Amino acid sequence: MSKIEVLLGEKRVFYPPEKLVQASNVKQWMDAHNIPDIETLHKRSQDIQWFWGEVEKDLVEWYTPYDKVLDDSNKPFFSWFTNAKYNIVHDALDRHIGTPTEDKIAYIFESEQGIVSKLTYLDMYHEVNRLANALKSLGVSKGDRVALFMPMIPALPIAMLACAKIGAIHLAVFSGFSAHSLQERINDSGAKILITADGFWRKGKQIDLKALAKEAVNKTDIKNTIVYQWANNDFPMGESDLLWHELIKDQPDVCETEVMDSNDTLFILYTSGTTGKPKGVVHVHGGYAVGIAMTLKWVFDIKPNDIWWCAADIGWITGHSYIVYAPLMLGVTSVLYEGAPAYPKPNRIWEMIARHNVTVFYTSPTSIRMHMRLGDEWTKRDDLSSLRLLGSVGEPINPEAWMWYYTTIGKSRCPIMDTWWQTETGNFVLTPLPLSPLKPGSVVGPLPGYGAKVNDAQGHPVEEEGGNLVLTNPWPSMLHTLYNEPERYVEHYWNEAGEFLSGDIARVDSDGYFWVQGRGDDVLNVSGHRIGNSEVESALVSHPKVSEAAVVGAPDDIKGESITAFVLLKMGVKTEDSLINELRNHVAEEIGKLARPDKIYFVDDLPKTRSGKIMRRVIRSLLLAKAVGDISTLANPEAIKEIEEAIVK
Repeated sequence: MSKIEVLLGEKRVFYPPEKLVQASNVKQWMDAHNIPDIETLHKRSQDIQWFWGEVEKDLVEWYTPYDKVLDDSNKPFFSWFTNAKYNIVHDALDRHIGTPTEDKIAYIFESEQGIVSKLTYLDMYHEVNRLANALKSLGVSKGDRVALFMPMIPALPIAMLACAKIGAIHLAVFSGFSAHSLQERINDSGAKILITADGFWRKGKQIDLKALAKEAVNKTDIKNTIVYQWANNDFPMGESDLLWHELIKDQPDVCETEVMDSNDTLFILYTSGTTGKPKGVVHVHGGYAVGIAMTLKWVFDIKPNDIWWCAADIGWITGHSYIVYAPLMLGVTSVLYEGAPAYPKPNRIWEMIARHNVTVFYTSPTSIRMHMRLGDEWTKRDDLSSLRLLGSVGEPINPEAWMWYYTTIGKSRCPIMDTWWQTETGNFVLTPLPLSPLKPGSVVGPLPGYGAKVNDAQGHPVEEEGGNLVLTNPWPSMLHTLYNEPERYVEHYWNEAGEFLSGDIARVDSDGYFWVQGRGDDVLNVSGHRIGNSEVESALVSHPKVSEAAVVGAPDDIKGESITAFVLLKMGVKTEDSLINELRNHVAEEIGKLARPDKIYFVDDLPKTRSGKIMRRVIRSLLLAKAVGDISTLANPEAIKEIEEAIVK
C-alpha cells in the first residue's frame, strides 16, 4: 500500500464545560480509584486483569463469579470472565424488578404516524416472559437460533430479550434487506423460527414485510413464522404461521431465566465483507455485557434521569448495543422511533427531541448532513435546550458537519462524542470521553483499557500519514468468533503480531488524536450501512442480461458514499435506458433498496489484474478524475479508456 495523503489539517480544539467534567461518571470512577488524570487512567488501564475486574463490579451481577478476567491461552480465541454463570437478561430486566426502576419508563415509542406509547421496565419484563414461554412451547431451547425480521417497534427488543432469556441465539436482520438476504442468513445460521411483522410505515408508505418473509422462508428449515400484527394489513396465513398475540395470550408473565456460561453465544449478527458470503459475527453474554454497559455509562455519561435517544436501527450493531442491551442494563429511559428522520416534516427529529425532553442524542453523519442541507430554519422551530451531550456513529464525520452539529444543534455547549467501532468490536473503541478536548472530525483515541495504532504496509507504526488501523489489546465485548467459520475469523481479523485488523484507514496527528479516513477494503459505507461491493456485483451479475460488473463508491454529501456500477452486458443485449432501472430494481430485490446503484455505466471491458481480479481502485480513481497510480499489474490497460469514455458520455 502506498503512502496515503493527509488532506485534513484541523487545528480547532473545543473544551468540555468544567461542570460536566467534574460530574461525569468516568471522573467519579477515577476519583474512587485515586486516579488523578486521564493520562494515568490510560496507563493503569493497560493492566487488563485489574482494570476490567474493577470495571465489571459496577455493571453486572454474575450468578456465580468468574475464575479469571481474561483467558488468552488460545489466542486469538479469547475468553472473558471464564466459568462465570450469567445471562444478560438478568441485568437488562430481572434485577430491576422489585426495585423503583420497575415503574420507570424503559421505552418512549413513537410511530411514524405520531402515536406515542410508553413501556415501563415491568411491562417489558412481563412481555418478554410471555414471548419466552411461547417460544419454549414451540420447542425452542438453549442454543437454538431464532431469526428476527422486524421493524423499529418495541416488539423487536422484546423478541431479542425473549430469545436471550431462554438461552436461544437471535439473529436480527435489517428490515430493509431483501427476501434473498434474509434467506441467506437463515440458512447459514440454521434458524428454525422466524419472527416478523405484517408490515410497517416508511415515509408514509406501508412496507409489506410479511410478503418478504414468506418469500424468504422457502428453501429454509424454518418450522414456524411468528407474525406480529403492527400495520394491520391483510395477509394470507400460511400453515406454519402463528400470530404473536394469539401465541402469547395464555402464557404466564413469569419465566425462569436460563443460566448461561459467560462465554455462551448471545447473538449472531451478519456483516458484509469484501468477498464471499456475509460474516456471522458471534457475541457472547458476559464480556459483551460488561463492554457495552461501561461504554454507554462512561462515554455518554448516562445518568438515571437522562432521556437517551440512539437514532439507529436495531437491525445493526448500534441498535443491539445501544438501543436494547446497554440502556436497559443501566436502567435508563430510551426513545424508540419507527420512521424516517425527516418525515412528514424536515424537523421531525428536532420536534421529537423537544417533545420527549431528550438529553443525550446519538445519530449518524448521514443524518447530520441531510439536515444541514434542509436548512437551519427547520432547527429553529423546536426547543433543543434539554440536550447536554451529542454523538455521531457509522462513518467519519467531516469537520464542517461536526461544526454545524455542535453550533446549530448543541448551541456550542454540548460536547460531541464522535465514536468509531464496528459490528466486530461490539461497542465504542475510539471515542472521546466527556472530559476530552475535542477536534472537529477526530474520534480522539482509544478508550481506557483499549489499545490502537496506525501501521504502514510493513506493519510499522506511523504518524501524520494514513495507514491501517489496528487494535492492540483484546477487549471484553470483542467478537468471539465467526459462526461456523473459525478459520475465516483467524485469517480475516488477525495479523502475525496478534493485532486485530479493523480494515479501516486512519491517521494519528502530532497530538496523538486519531482520524478515521474510511474503509481500506472494498466495503461501501452508504448512509452508515456497510455493504460489500461483491454483494452488489453478484446481484447485478445474477440478472440474465449481465455478464460482469464492478461496483465502487463515490463521495456523497448526504449518504457518505453513493454506489456506482460498471456493467458488461451479455452479447446481443442492447444498452437501453430502461435497462438501468431494470438493473437497479433487480439489485433491490436481491439485496435491498439501500444497495441500489445510484449510477450505472455500460462498458465493454473492465480493468483487471493478470490473475483476473477487477481493479476497483483504478475504476474509482477514474470516476473521481484522480491519478490511477501504479497499474503495473494491469492485464488490459485499454480498459482504462473504456471506463473514461463511459463516464464522460
